[in-house]
Amino acid sequence: MRKSLSKVITPVLALSLFGTILAGCGGGGNNDGASSSNSGSSTNSTTGTVKLKGIMLKHPLTQEFSKMEWLTKVEEQVGVDIEWQEISADWDQKKGALLAGGDIPDILIGPNVITDADFAQFTGLFQDLTELISTGGPNIQQMFTEKPETQLIATQLDGKIYGLPKYQRFWPDTVSRQYINKQWLDNLGLKEPTNWDELYNVLLAFKEKDANGDGDVNDEIPMDFAPVGTTGFGYFQPQILLGSLGITLTDSSGQGYFTEGGQIKNYFVDDRYKQFVEFMNKCWQAGLINPEAFTQDYSKFQSVARGSGDKAKVGFSWGWEVTDRFGNTLAPQYESIAPLKVSADSNIKLSYDYDGNSLNFGGNMVVMSAKSKNKEAAMKFINELYNPTVSMQVLFGSLGTNIKDNGDGSYAILPPADSQMDPGTWKWTSTWADNGPTFISDSLKLTLGTDMQSVGKQTEPLQAVLSAIDKDNDILPSMFIKYNPEDNNAMVLVNTNMINLAMSKFSQWVTKGGVTKEWDSYVSNIKQMGLDNNLSTMQKYYDDYKSKK
Repeated sequence: MRKSLSKVITPVLALSLFGTILAGCGGGGNNDGASSSNSGSSTNSTTGTVKLKGIMLKHPLTQEFSKMEWLTKVEEQVGVDIEWQEISADWDQKKGALLAGGDIPDILIGPNVITDADFAQFTGLFQDLTELISTGGPNIQQMFTEKPETQLIATQLDGKIYGLPKYQRFWPDTVSRQYINKQWLDNLGLKEPTNWDELYNVLLAFKEKDANGDGDVNDEIPMDFAPVGTTGFGYFQPQILLGSLGITLTDSSGQGYFTEGGQIKNYFVDDRYKQFVEFMNKCWQAGLINPEAFTQDYSKFQSVARGSGDKAKVGFSWGWEVTDRFGNTLAPQYESIAPLKVSADSNIKLSYDYDGNSLNFGGNMVVMSAKSKNKEAAMKFINELYNPTVSMQVLFGSLGTNIKDNGDGSYAILPPADSQMDPGTWKWTSTWADNGPTFISDSLKLTLGTDMQSVGKQTEPLQAVLSAIDKDNDILPSMFIKYNPEDNNAMVLVNTNMINLAMSKFSQWVTKGGVTKEWDSYVSNIKQMGLDNNLSTMQKYYDDYKSKK
C-alpha cells in the first residue's frame, strides 16, 4: 500500500488524509530544501510565459517533475514556467523556518501542506482564494458544485479559503481488510471463523498443529498486526475488532473518539473496550499473537507476512490489499473475511472501520502566497489541476504511458511498463499520485488498474456491514469540522495526556493482564485529564455541522 505510513500507523483526530511521511531525495535539479527568496514571479517578455516558484511534497519514489509529461503540458498550456522545489523529507522542520521567515513561493502543494493552524498563526502570509476562484477557477467551482463537501473542507471559520481540497473518488469505504490463510484452514479441516470464539480456536489450531505443513509446529504466527505506537491506534491494528461490539470507527479512531447515535464518545473509557482488551490478553497468553507485535517496525510487519518462498508464516492479519500484504507468491493462500461477531449468539449490530471520507477527500492540498506578483497566472495553473482529465493524470500518471485514451471519452489505467513493478509503485513513481490536488469527477469514465480492482473485490465480504452503517449518526465527520484555535489547543492538550496513558496501558494489559483490576481507576484518571470537556466541545461542533447539512 503506497499510502502515508503515518496514516497507516497512527492517524489522529484531524487527519491530513493520509499526510505522507516523506523520506528520500528530491529531483529535477531543484533544491530539496526550502530556500530563501521564494516569493515573487516574473514574465518572460519574449514568450509571455510567467515564471513562478513552487514547492511540492512528493513521495520518495516519485520521479523528477521534469520527466512528467502531463505536468510539462499543463504548464505550457496555461503559460507558466514553475521552478519547483521537490520536497521529500523533513517538511515540518523546513516549513517552520520557511513560515517564520515570511518568504514563501507562489504555490505550495501536497497533503495538508499548510495546516489550518498555520493559517491562523501566520496571518497575511497566504492568499484568500475566494475571489480568484470566482473569477478564474471554473474547474474548482465545478468541484464545489458536484461535491459540496470539498467547499466545506476548504472554507475556514471566517468564510475565507486559503487551501484547496481534493476528491479522488475511487477509493473504498475502508483502509483495512482482514485476511485469513485459507490454505491453513483447509490443511487443518477448519472453517472460516465468524466470531471471536471461533477465531480464538482457529488461531490455537494454527499454533499447535503445524498449519503450514512444514513439520515445524513452532514457526507459525497465528495473528499479527501493524505496530501499535504511543500516539494512538492506526490502520491494520486490532481495535477494528471493536466493530464486533457495535462501535463504528472512523479513520481508525486513533484517539478513541467515535459517534454512536449522534453522540460523541470515546472508547478508551467504554466498557466494550475493556472487553476487547480482555480478549487480546487471552490471545496473548495463549501465544497466538506475534511476540514482536509491540516492538517490530512497519517494514518488519510487512516482511514477516511475506514468509519464505511458498511457505506462509502468518495466519490472520489486516492489510490494504492481499498482494501488498502477503506478496504475489503467498497472496493466493489468503482470503478476505467478513466482520466477526463477538460470540455465536450475539445480537449486536456489527460495524467496522469506515474511512471512505478520508480516503477520497483531502484538505489543504494547494495554497498560494499572498505576496505572489502573478496571482492570476498561479490560479490558472491551479485551476487546470482540477480539470478532471488532468486530475486523472495527477493521480495515475500521464496519458499514453500510464493511462490509455480509448478514443470514446473513456480511459483505462495501463499496467506498469516494468512487468516486475506492482501497479501501486508504478503510480507513485510516475506522478504526484495521492499527494496531488485532484477532482476526479463522478462522470469521468475510467477503468481502474488491477490493484484497485483487487481492493474492491477484497472489500466485498465487508461491504454489507459497511453499507449498513448509519452515515448520519455513526460516522465521525472530523474532516469536515473545523475548530477554532482556542478549542483545538485545549483538546490537543487533553488528548496528548490521555493517549500517553491509554496506549501504555493497552500494551501492558495485552501482554501482562490487569485490565479488570485497574479499569475503574484508569477511567477515573482519564476523565480527570479533561475528557468530558473534549467530548462536550466536539459535540457542540458536531451538532453545528449536522444542523448545516
